[in-house]
Amino acid sequence: MPLPANTVRFGPFQLDLRAAELRHNGTTAKLPEQPFQILVELIQHPGQVVTREELRQCLWRTDTFVDFEHGLNSAVKRLREALGDSAENPRYIETLPRHGYRLMVPVERSELAAAAAPAIPGSPIRKVIVPILVLLVAAVIGGTLYLRSHRTTTRLTDKDTIVLSDFDNKTGDPVFDDTLKQGLAVQLEQSPFLALVSERKVNETLKLMGRPAGDRLTPEVIQEVCQRTGSKAMLTGSIAGLGSQYVIGLKAVNCTTGDVLAEAQEQAAGKETVLRALDNAAVRLRSKLGETLSSVQKYATPVEEATTPSLEALKTYSLGLKTRDARGEAAPLPFYKRAVELDPNFAMAYAATSVAYFNLNEFGKASENARKAFELRENVSEREQFYIEANYYLTATGELEKAAQTDELWRQTYPRDDSPCRDLGFIYAHLGNWEKALEEFQEALLLEPNHVVNYGNLSIAYTALNRLDEADAVYKQAKERKVEGEFLLQTGYWLAFLQGDTAKMVQLFSAAMGKPGTEDLFLATLADTEGWYGQLKNARDLTRRAMDSAQHNDAKERAADSQAAAALREVESGNQEQARADANAALKLGPNRDVRAMAALAMARAGDTARAENLASVLDKTLPLDTLVQRYWLPTIRAAVALQRKDPNRAIELLKMARPIELQYSNAILCPVYLRGEAYLTLHDGNRAAAEFQKFIDHRGLVRNFPWGALARLGLARAYAVQGNTVKARAAYQDFLTLWKDADPDIPILKQAKAEYAKLQ
Repeated sequence: MPLPANTVRFGPFQLDLRAAELRHNGTTAKLPEQPFQILVELIQHPGQVVTREELRQCLWRTDTFVDFEHGLNSAVKRLREALGDSAENPRYIETLPRHGYRLMVPVERSELAAAAAPAIPGSPIRKVIVPILVLLVAAVIGGTLYLRSHRTTTRLTDKDTIVLSDFDNKTGDPVFDDTLKQGLAVQLEQSPFLALVSERKVNETLKLMGRPAGDRLTPEVIQEVCQRTGSKAMLTGSIAGLGSQYVIGLKAVNCTTGDVLAEAQEQAAGKETVLRALDNAAVRLRSKLGETLSSVQKYATPVEEATTPSLEALKTYSLGLKTRDARGEAAPLPFYKRAVELDPNFAMAYAATSVAYFNLNEFGKASENARKAFELRENVSEREQFYIEANYYLTATGELEKAAQTDELWRQTYPRDDSPCRDLGFIYAHLGNWEKALEEFQEALLLEPNHVVNYGNLSIAYTALNRLDEADAVYKQAKERKVEGEFLLQTGYWLAFLQGDTAKMVQLFSAAMGKPGTEDLFLATLADTEGWYGQLKNARDLTRRAMDSAQHNDAKERAADSQAAAALREVESGNQEQARADANAALKLGPNRDVRAMAALAMARAGDTARAENLASVLDKTLPLDTLVQRYWLPTIRAAVALQRKDPNRAIELLKMARPIELQYSNAILCPVYLRGEAYLTLHDGNRAAAEFQKFIDHRGLVRNFPWGALARLGLARAYAVQGNTVKARAAYQDFLTLWKDADPDIPILKQAKAEYAKLQ
């Protein structure tokens, strides 16, 4: 009688390799994990000695010899009990003292295995003469057979890195293309011990090899990538069909010597169990590569839970990630959207969507998707849970301290991951602690020197600290390493503005045109530059173009953000009606957190205090935990209302809340400082007013081209005039009027400045 599929017979027993079930005389028993793995190793090498060291390498992967000795002895004892065998009088498993074990009976494979192997003439029962699992994989997948004498016991260390190849898909089914590689990456990235070379670094290496980013990683290509990146191993994977079943193989190879470090094979009964089989193979491989059993057990959420049980959804998601690395944040959004349509419970697809929208300044959509991911976070992997929770606190609730706590735990668990460092730098920047932000961004770049955002963040931190030469060095380092991206265009533009390099500004502006998600941001940035010099007509035209570009790419929130920023520019220039119109239009277009906050501030400064208070109340109720709303925006808006009501002391009191984070990074920089200066001017306290307006000059790198920074020079001139210091007042007025020498002549604040300066003559 033929054996059932996936079954091996030895002596009177049948072993189901897929279910780990031992059958004998009509009874079935489930074998525990370690006795089962020992039995499989013995079956793979019938009649041969499997040493204790080989079993330790395969099963325990631990440096604690005592624990291994006890564990192995105990597992072999349980296996013998299941077989009804004894060490003193063995019938099935022979012990070679202090050396190893040998399976004493022949092995017979199922018809499924027989169909995959060459026939043996004159052997009706086709007894196995080579290890069954290795033979099956060799015949079905077509991989190279390695003799046991060629295997290496070299382990990986927590300093080594691995390059992941594309899967060799022999099934002809495109659903497995990219999908299995992504699933394998999800399982391996859970490990705090293993470290995969990032797709970004792989793509940069391919460019150095004269190949396009995203080129297929064949065995020949991946070996060179592995060597160029200084990695220890390359990990190849394959899948082949066998009737209605599938065979998955994984192999880790030392990219210098060619030695096989570890192998794992699994069978899947059908397409719906392929991810489960992949997961099992990956978990086995992790143990064989040197990760401790306790670590594997703790950080091994099944791929189907950590991602999605839908192969189509996982394929679409993986295409989105590849598209992001090649074309920026806007391009992968259709893929992410399709992935959650295929699986509405795909937590990481929602999280990736949220991050993409956040980086595109679409904060409302970012918050919505962050909440969805957070609601589905229970079944994801440990690493992905950190990612989802940190993003939720940053994006949805705005709780910067909670986000920081999550990132600290993330960093402790995965010390080689640059993401928590990048997040922490972002948090410190939004809390106005630029020295700490710089430290975190430096660490992120050390951990991942091929991520364009790490260069941009570090450049911004140096710039905010007025360390422009170092910011420029970071920018040049990125160019030398051929790390490119749209984020560097904007950071490079701000740096060129501060250095007065007009030619470079024009060059970067031209490079940004025509790029979705970048063009509108650059147009809005240039509008601020025109506003800095008092050329408001040009600024309005650029804002309109920025809004058109954003809406053309279905980015209403970015369009609204540009118009709200224009409202702040107009109101401080004295164009109150224009400011109110811009603020109201922005609120109708995309009323997210930042748009509401800037519009409320513009309304308050334009005299519409009722509207400003209403918007502040909405912010307070909808975002009660948001750090920036509660400690930056609401004090600033309410202080602006108090100034309109001729109560400067109340304004100063309200602004105390904002003082600890007033140097924070945002679209509206140093606003509490500006209003505090205005309050002191109203109180005729020239010394304190001058100290506030001077901060805009002292923190020039942080202010960049925010138009209030230019107007602060006029505030400083007025403060000196209140002090009675005519010499300093004249110099400050001249500084402002020189800056605005080409400004539109009909701007109200320019007319006032000229009149005030004339009185000092």
